[in-house]
Amino acid sequence: MFNKVITLIDEANSQDPNSEQLNGQSVPKESLYALRMSEMLTRFKPDADELMQVAVRAQHIQRWKSPRSDFEMNKQGYHQWRSALYVFHASRVVELMKQAGFDDTDQNRVYNAVAKKDIKRNPDSQLVEDIASLVFIEHYMLAFAQTKPDYDEQKWIGILQRTWQKMSIEAHKFVLAGHVTLPEPLIPLIEKALSGK
Repeated sequence: MFNKVITLIDEANSQDPNSEQLNGQSVPKESLYALRMSEMLTRFKPDADELMQVAVRAQHIQRWKSPRSDFEMNKQGYHQWRSALYVFHASRVVELMKQAGFDDTDQNRVYNAVAKKDIKRNPDSQLVEDIASLVFIEHYMLAFAQTKPDYDEQKWIGILQRTWQKMSIEAHKFVLAGHVTLPEPLIPLIEKALSGK
């Protein structure tokens, strides 16, 4: 069942019309993201059970089908989009889990984790959030910064501090121990944000 649902998730993400470059090759954007999520989980929590491996792999499943442009381009619209994404991704992975033969209990556990239910209280939801934050820091933070040239230092410090607040103490320790590759140009800003100055 596990191998089947991972295959179904990967097939779904391989349909992404958007692509990124990896080692000179064009790769579907969400396929690459899913692989990075799984790779980070292996580093951060190598003993994670199969259901959490499924949840992490499906964190962004078919994200292109729920674009930001479907919502108002303001702060409220952004939060509505994020909330809708959680439900969309969680519902989609549960459909694939049904196809693979998982029971309702397993489906509910993965749904709650991907939908970020009771974050900070549900260790599954927190784990998915931790992995997403670690992947963002290592692989996407620099590119995101380059799309926001109008953001000043204080705005960036706020973004970095909010990302840090979402993470568990274990994830903080993981970053501070040097287990995550920080984007070189942003290291002074990251250090400033984490110092609280």
